[in-house]
This record gives sequence, structure tokens and C-alpha cells, in this order.
Amino acid sequence: MDIQAYFARIGHDGPLTPDRATLSTLMQAHLAAFPFENLDVQLKRPVSIAPDAIFAKLVTHRRGGWCFEQNGLFGRVLEALGFEVRRICAGVMRHVHGAQAMGNHLALVVMLEGRPWLVDVGFGGMQAAPLPLLPTEAHHAPYDVALREAEGWWRFEERYGAGDPFSYDFRDAPADEALLARRCDELQTRPESPFVQNLVVLQRRGDRHTTLRGRVLTERGPEGETQELLPDARTLVERLDQRFGLQVPEAAELWDGIRARHAALFPDET
Repeated sequence: MDIQAYFARIGHDGPLTPDRATLSTLMQAHLAAFPFENLDVQLKRPVSIAPDAIFAKLVTHRRGGWCFEQNGLFGRVLEALGFEVRRICAGVMRHVHGAQAMGNHLALVVMLEGRPWLVDVGFGGMQAAPLPLLPTEAHHAPYDVALREAEGWWRFEERYGAGDPFSYDFRDAPADEALLARRCDELQTRPESPFVQNLVVLQRRGDRHTTLRGRVLTERGPEGETQELLPDARTLVERLDQRFGLQVPEAAELWDGIRARHAALFPDET
């Protein structure tokens, strides 16, 4: 791994001491550089979790990725700097979907100051800073986040305004790597996977968060929320570049499917 190329990609030339200040700075820089995105899944391109493939995609080709790629890369960088890192399996909305959700999310636990901290750059930018593995609440603008104990599990929750929380559950134990690999394959191939069904791109830059789901672009920041309904394929390609730094002109091929899904879900919208 060319770690200097990674630092150039995220624009970091500051301290590299393995402490909380460095970890927080790197986390913010990583989130601002790499969008969470599933363009390869939508374009029916295999997504590899091999370290070299992840580095080539995210750093060399200046793309984003999902949790298996983002936390996979970030964990390797932290280890190279001397941090003690543990990969963990998590289950998004496990309390709703049950055991079958386990392994559909990869997160990290980093030992700092004598205790474990949850570090996650692969959950769409909801978590903006390390969280001690203790019952806690914090405001990571524009979201409220929390860690709670739930019947032998840890639960990470994020909430925007008065909306319902979105969460994942985990235990502080080494990841089942075979399970993660299997879930990564399932999420990019099974028809019921939300990543197969719809385009999803998310990114945090400071206290601003941008989301593209299908043809709906949402911007959240200190002044509130705005939405744009994308009108055509050309605008889709432009917004991917302008808002997320993703130069993927072939995304125009996805437009007919995106428009049809939106019409099925929201028949009253043009």
C-alpha cells in the first residue's frame, strides 16, 4: 500500500502520531474525500474486498465505495500508523431483520487511551468522530448519534431531526471474515439487496451531508434540508461529478432503471 498516495488523496499532510487527535483528523479527511457509493453494483461490475483492489479503486481511480471497501482501507492505514485496530461484524437494522443481517456491515474498533472506540467511515458519513465504546450520545452535525447497550449487543444509532433512528448492532469481537465476504457477495448479487435495487451515494464534508438515492438529491446542513429531483441522465452524471467528485459518465446507462423505480415508488411525482 502506497500510504503517501492515500494521504495525497485525502489531502492530509499533518501529524501521524497514533493518538485520538490524529484519528479524528484522518476520519474527517477520509469522509470528505471518499463518498459511500454503489455505482459498480448498479453497473453490474464485481466489487472485490481484496486490499489491492480496494486501494486501486478508491485511491488510484478516485472512486468511493461501501463499508467493506472504506473501512477495509481505513483500517489498513491506521494499522500502518501504529493504531491497534480490530475489524468487527455488524448487522444493519438487526433488531428488525434478525440474525440474517449480521455481517452486512463492517466497522472498526480502535484501542485508544486504554479503551475501545468505535470508528466507522463506511456508514455513509453519519459518524464524524470516534465514539468511546460506552453508552453515549453526541451531535455529529447534521445528525444525532448514539451508542447504546441492547440485550448483550452494542447499537449505533443515527437520527436526523425527529426522524426514526437508523442503526446497526455489533459485539466487540474479531470479525468473521468468511461471513463478511459472503455478505459482500450477496449484497451485490441478490435481487432483494437495496444496493442492487437502487443507486445510493452519500458523503459528509464537515457539517454538510449529501445523499443521492435514485433520482433524489438531498442536501443537509446548518440551514436545513433541500431536495432536487434529477430530470435526466445528463444531470445525474453532472451531479455525481459536482457534488461527489465521481467522474463516471457510464452512470448515464442507469437512468432508465432509476426513473422507472422512482415512478413505481412515487407514482404521484413527475
